[in-house]
Amino acid sequence: MAGDGELRKANRLIHEKSPYLLQHAYNPVDWYPWGEEAFRKAAREDKPVFLSIGYSTCHWCRVYKRRKNNA
Repeated sequence: MAGDGELRKANRLIHEKSPYLLQHAYNPVDWYPWGEEAFRKAAREDKPVFLSIGYSTCHWCRVYKRRKNNA
């Protein structure tokens, strides 16, 4: 959640219809929905695809947010 006066920036999940994906639209993680854009980026950067299967209290979102706030 944003602090006083902090603007939250939506990630690309803000355009999805799924209630699960929308609840992660303001996570500090640069999520991609399942699709060609994600696979093209992974191939271009020679990186694996990290797939979330629906765990709503995402560990990585909390870790990234904590690191970002402590930087």
